[in-house]
Amino acid sequence: MTVQELYDLSPLARMMFVGALLAAGPLAWVWFRNRRATPLRRIQALTLLTLFLTFDLVLFGAFTRLTDSGLGCPDWPGCYGHASPLGANVHIAAAQSAMPTGPVTHGKAWVEMVHRYLATSVGVLILVLAVASWLGWRGRKAHVHPINPWWPTLTLLWVCLQGAFGALTVTMKLFPAIVTLHLLGGLVLLALLCVQVVRSAQGEGGVLPVLVGPGLRWLLGLSFALLVVQVALGGWVSTNYAVLACSDFPMCQNSWWPTMNFQQGFALWRELGLTAAGEPISFAALTAIHYVHRIMAVIVLTLLGVLAWRLNRVPALRRPSRWLAALVSLQLITGLSNVVLDWPLVAAVLHTGGAGALVVVLTWAVAASQTSPSAKASIALDPSLSRHPA
Repeated sequence: MTVQELYDLSPLARMMFVGALLAAGPLAWVWFRNRRATPLRRIQALTLLTLFLTFDLVLFGAFTRLTDSGLGCPDWPGCYGHASPLGANVHIAAAQSAMPTGPVTHGKAWVEMVHRYLATSVGVLILVLAVASWLGWRGRKAHVHPINPWWPTLTLLWVCLQGAFGALTVTMKLFPAIVTLHLLGGLVLLALLCVQVVRSAQGEGGVLPVLVGPGLRWLLGLSFALLVVQVALGGWVSTNYAVLACSDFPMCQNSWWPTMNFQQGFALWRELGLTAAGEPISFAALTAIHYVHRIMAVIVLTLLGVLAWRLNRVPALRRPSRWLAALVSLQLITGLSNVVLDWPLVAAVLHTGGAGALVVVLTWAVAASQTSPSAKASIALDPSLSRHPA
């Protein structure tokens, strides 16, 4: 396909209309539920709902990738220049007739387009959130204290960048580096929205950040950084289809150190299934991709387990602590299931969802806390001291 065929913008207005229609439901629900609430409360509710729907979008994005539907419509933003697969029925039928298993089939085209519709609707919600935050910010003299509007503005810019990466994912034919960056971008979007949820809750309830010792704060930062690395490695495994390079556990190919080609496996700028030189990628390279992710998983899950134990000692952070412990267990179970059960779809989607949830929980803990001047941080042991005095 030519560049003009890959980027056919003629259905863009109709795509945006569909996204606006989908976003109208959540917006109406937020307005109805909070019609008597303060502007800050409405912004908080909209932010929380947008976070929830963005998480759903990340899950559906994983489903789209794992069902090989990413090229169900080989152009962007529509499908063969149409706003839905219905208008592209003739083109899809011809492509499916030529290759019955894909990448273009009627089912995969619908999965891909539903993903684009949902992404557009989330973009509309974030746009409304940014506008509402700026309007609320202008009304601060009327005792309205919303979150700094630059947060939702940054989120809006980021979701536009995500849309660009989504387009490149299709037009560059699932280029592994682009697809991995698109996944990471979705998790950054979750983190941005989570920060706003926490800050708006603090602004509405007059709750100060929980004071913690510098050691715990450092552990939070280290855990978050290593989690991002591990998610990137997991995305690299998935986008290179290296999950089944090791089908046994705890060893790989009946060896504690199988034959691996790290140079091929971690050459970042290359096409799917090929080396940087354009030759078919070796199985040893796929093994290296898989095994590095597995080794890193042991380190990160152990660190997150320690962090959950440390957070549980701070009463005001016990909720994220329990979520963290549960998600570590989920990641362990789904990760093992992907290997020993031949990569079942449910386990694979849940594994991506668990990674997203871990990002949200760690962001929650980081945003809700700050370093205490005292290493012991006695105030952190009493949640009632984390509130503004009456």
